[in-house]
Amino acid sequence: MSSNSDKYSKRGVRASYVSTVVGISLVLFMIGLVLGGVLGLDNVQKQAKESLQGDLFFKPELNDADIKQVEQELKTWNQFSEVYFVSPERAIEEFSGTDQNADQILSIFEGENPLPSTIGFKPKAEFATKSGMEKIKQDLLKAYPDQIDEVNYDKASVESVNLGFKQFVFLFLSVALLLIVIAVAMINNTIRMALYSKRFTIKTMQLVGATSSHIRKPFLVQSIFQGTVSAIIGLALLMTLFYAMNNILDSIEISYSLITFSLLAGSLIVIGIVITFVSTWFALNKYLRTKLDDLY
Repeated sequence: MSSNSDKYSKRGVRASYVSTVVGISLVLFMIGLVLGGVLGLDNVQKQAKESLQGDLFFKPELNDADIKQVEQELKTWNQFSEVYFVSPERAIEEFSGTDQNADQILSIFEGENPLPSTIGFKPKAEFATKSGMEKIKQDLLKAYPDQIDEVNYDKASVESVNLGFKQFVFLFLSVALLLIVIAVAMINNTIRMALYSKRFTIKTMQLVGATSSHIRKPFLVQSIFQGTVSAIIGLALLMTLFYAMNNILDSIEISYSLITFSLLAGSLIVIGIVITFVSTWFALNKYLRTKLDDLY
């Protein structure tokens, strides 16, 4: 009879431990989504800014060889993420959208292509601002006064990208803060529920003379282990979700550098350990101070 009782008791302890880890893992997964979103915003913003483009129009007397020479020189500038030569044929295809429309435009001009050779450029993210693009324009006109006739870019798109991300970041961080508060409360509640089932064990240890530090030690060590394991499980779920999104949704590309991934993983493990440790500490103190009659 005693053997069966011990067996069911151990089973109950294991079930309680597993359910606690699973509960914390799911909450850390939610925190990881928020952290991943915050860290990923920088990459998304960089991609959006570097998708902006401008065009250089040259004086009529310059031929394609001269323009390509300028292209090679501009590729050494640190303001650009990409510099490319746009031939008249490519320009009219991009302008018209299809080969059929391009042929129609050429027929209007009796077979002559009205568009000149140009150079397209895309700025690096740090220069994709209103002041940064204006500086690029002035630097280009100053460096090539006899070659460049005009520097053209969409000012509205530059302002829209920067303003849009500022508003999105503010909204995202507000939601993220709310989710993290809820997540911390859920982890705290999960640990309190797990310790509630052990309240008589804690009180029994105290009654037989065990000191508070001696009682706390195994629970706190277990909380560190639980936090670490839960964070690893939460991170695995997070990476699975990101992998699935990258393969299912063509319009979304979620990628992290090794440094960013290490920061995400490290942050999740630290958060998991700190929250479980602190929650366990306060929950233990509550039961250590509670009178035996109040445990029922």
